[in-house]
Amino acid sequence: MQLRWTCGMSTPTAILQLICPDRPGLVSELSGWVAANGGNIRHADHHTDVGAGLFLSRIEWLLEGFGLPRQAITPAVAALAERLGGEGQVHFSDVPPRVAIFVSKQAHCLLDLLWRTKAGELPMQVPLVISNHSDLQVEAEAFGAQFEYLPIDQATKAQVEARQLQLLAEHRIELVVLAKYMQVLSGDFLKGFQSGGPQDHRVINIHHSFLPAFKGAQPYHRAWERGVKLIGATAHYVTEDLDDGPIIQQSTVAVSHRDEIDDLIRKGRDCERLALARALRLHLRREVMVYRGRTAVFD
Repeated sequence: MQLRWTCGMSTPTAILQLICPDRPGLVSELSGWVAANGGNIRHADHHTDVGAGLFLSRIEWLLEGFGLPRQAITPAVAALAERLGGEGQVHFSDVPPRVAIFVSKQAHCLLDLLWRTKAGELPMQVPLVISNHSDLQVEAEAFGAQFEYLPIDQATKAQVEARQLQLLAEHRIELVVLAKYMQVLSGDFLKGFQSGGPQDHRVINIHHSFLPAFKGAQPYHRAWERGVKLIGATAHYVTEDLDDGPIIQQSTVAVSHRDEIDDLIRKGRDCERLALARALRLHLRREVMVYRGRTAVFD
């Protein structure tokens, strides 16, 4: 049995994400394209980055009554984006992505994501959990996910990552979530899993600090040493630059001089769960667009 999204579906929708050079009339042109094909728009969000001269659009419309068959929508959107000199993607709300979760020893983010998926809060399937430790095998399998224990060190890193990529292909995985996976993915892994296109961001990580502060290891220890009054967690897309990918969602909590390092870690775990779940939901609902190394979030 595999863990699947069980929440009842409303009427299926198509979701267009488009980035193109800005010019007058784009909102009218895009909504007109949907209307010309008989589409009933459910949500429409747009943003113009004046400095970059870019127009970003997310339009969601009902598939019921739409004039184009589903298989024709993607090539039609590609043609539309090309005509506008931009890049476009289309997704369908009734096709929950297949997601793999990478984890090490800490269970809090993994269990939170599995519970939210089972409860129908996250529209995704989780057929695979990969870990460099065996600690969480029982928990993962209890939710119906296949658990793969792949210990890794510097000497075996290339071999293990090759096996990970093989598993991702076998399970037709579309998105990887690093839920406290305490390993750095290599550039070769990222290139092997992601096509490298500007909108192809297929790995999400949760970092236990309010980036860009305290990148790297032991951020709670360094935050305690600095006596900060707020700590946080950051969910971001993964790039080859450590903890420097486009930020999707952040969460913070207050701390005081009375808090010890263990208190910061305890409070920080709540932030981690919340930031990761929110970021993942935004991604799954196609409400995040990446451009110029940053994100526009149409929440």
